[in-house]
Amino acid sequence: MSVRAGREFLAIPGPTTVPDEVLGAMHRPAVDIYSGPLLALTDSLLADLARVFRTKGRTYIYIANGHGAWEASLTNVLSKGDRILVLESGRFAIGWGESARRMGVEVEILKGDMRRAVRPADVEARLKADKKGAIKAVLVAQIDTASGVVNDIAAIGEAMRAARHDALLMVDTVASLGCMPFEMDAWRVDVAMSGSQKGLMTPPGLSFVAANDRAREAHRRAGLRTPYWDWTDREGEQHYQKYAGTPPEHLLFGLRKAFDLLFEEGLENAFRRHRLLAEAVRRAVGVWAEGQAIGFNIIEAGERSDTVTTVLMNGGRDPEALRAYCQQKCGVTLGQGIGELSGKAFRIAHMGHVNAPMILGTLSVIEVALAALDVPHGKGGVQAAIDWLGEQVEP
Repeated sequence: MSVRAGREFLAIPGPTTVPDEVLGAMHRPAVDIYSGPLLALTDSLLADLARVFRTKGRTYIYIANGHGAWEASLTNVLSKGDRILVLESGRFAIGWGESARRMGVEVEILKGDMRRAVRPADVEARLKADKKGAIKAVLVAQIDTASGVVNDIAAIGEAMRAARHDALLMVDTVASLGCMPFEMDAWRVDVAMSGSQKGLMTPPGLSFVAANDRAREAHRRAGLRTPYWDWTDREGEQHYQKYAGTPPEHLLFGLRKAFDLLFEEGLENAFRRHRLLAEAVRRAVGVWAEGQAIGFNIIEAGERSDTVTTVLMNGGRDPEALRAYCQQKCGVTLGQGIGELSGKAFRIAHMGHVNAPMILGTLSVIEVALAALDVPHGKGGVQAAIDWLGEQVEP
């Protein structure tokens, strides 16, 4: 017997739950791709992307997922044989680097691990040792959804400047954009990329790149440029060039509504909502961890992200049994462990279109599953989350 009813709730870090308003905005006829309204829509979206990236640089929209934006970022600023430094703190910066390797770029990994953030001092030391300036770019994820870590991009940028190195700073914001502050210009990020299916509350299929003047200067010399991803082509006067062909109209309609919802709430309010809900999750996991069967993947509390929490299961316990119970009995889908955490962890997403009832419901289901599966855990995790929100959310 199960207690689930109605549609399944996705507590996974992408694709996240899409607001009904966004789905409704997509439920409409297509329009002429050369017409004024669609041109105005594109202009508004490119401007609003710059607004959320916090940049005066150029923005680009791709019909692709985040892996497409990885490739777009790389091909537009690098040449075959260039050397890049990838900052390890999980799975996704490594994946971005692997994309570069397959295109003929020489990839060096600054060793980290799945349980902590990048150390800016290590970045500074490595770049200071690069006396000849061989490293052309530094790649890092602001939030890695495999490990659940958040990296201090401002501090990494400061470390690069302290090293007096000219490498481009390239940042993956797929799991952070629209959920937490990202200050592209203030932090001197040269290239940033993201996707539609997380904080921007739109179905998968769109990805985005932002580039400053330094990146666009490097673009002039880049030897990996290809027709589909090329920034120069996408800066052309014809509207279809913005998409290298037919625009993805209905995804654009959805993205427009998602931006409207985000700006109606206010970016700072959205950031605070994510901080509060993330801490509610952490309060619950902290109580459950008293049973010593589960615990946080990220060791330092200040390095745990506000969009996803990765939870380790200790003593050889199977997280897939817990995930299956939550999904099959209660209709809540949790994220699975990725990479070296496969079979060792589950993930709770708290990003994008998410609110207190969604999070408290998810935590309650997990607590039910822990009890049903006889997983040792501290009692009262959900109550700890409720108490936290009650203290923080003013009347």
